[in-house]
Amino acid sequence: MPQETRRLRLTSPDATCGLARHLAPRLGAGDVLLLSGPVGAGKTHFARCLIRALTTPAEEVPSPTYTLVQTYPGPATDIWHADLYRLTDPAEIVELGLAEAFDAAITLVEWPDRLADMTPETALHLDFAHGTAPETRHLTLRWSDPRWTPRLEDAKAHADA
Repeated sequence: MPQETRRLRLTSPDATCGLARHLAPRLGAGDVLLLSGPVGAGKTHFARCLIRALTTPAEEVPSPTYTLVQTYPGPATDIWHADLYRLTDPAEIVELGLAEAFDAAITLVEWPDRLADMTPETALHLDFAHGTAPETRHLTLRWSDPRWTPRLEDAKAHADA
């Protein structure tokens, strides 16, 4: 499948939340978002904003760095937030239940390089990078599954909303 790419400039943490809030209602069971980038680039902030947009009342969203996975009840399906930074073996992915979550939940994965060959082909890749200004981030969205194209059609307009 050919890969599509969209690049966004997020000028502030509020812009990152704006994009997450825009994307949240467009997600459903089986959607996997792979969040990449260096420490402090905005992965957890984006995930936190997206989860809060999908939960009522808005959930407190701690980083799953030490628990590896946090789950939240969403309106139509569960939301899984995984931080694989501390993962030592891809076999642990099965033990965590992530393989099943990829099909049944909305799944956000930080440090997805740890997935190795278990990376879902239908996932949306979000690659965060630090910008030149302190709060600015650059975000590259990549996907091959055509279902992402209409969902991301107007993402740029909402990045600064």
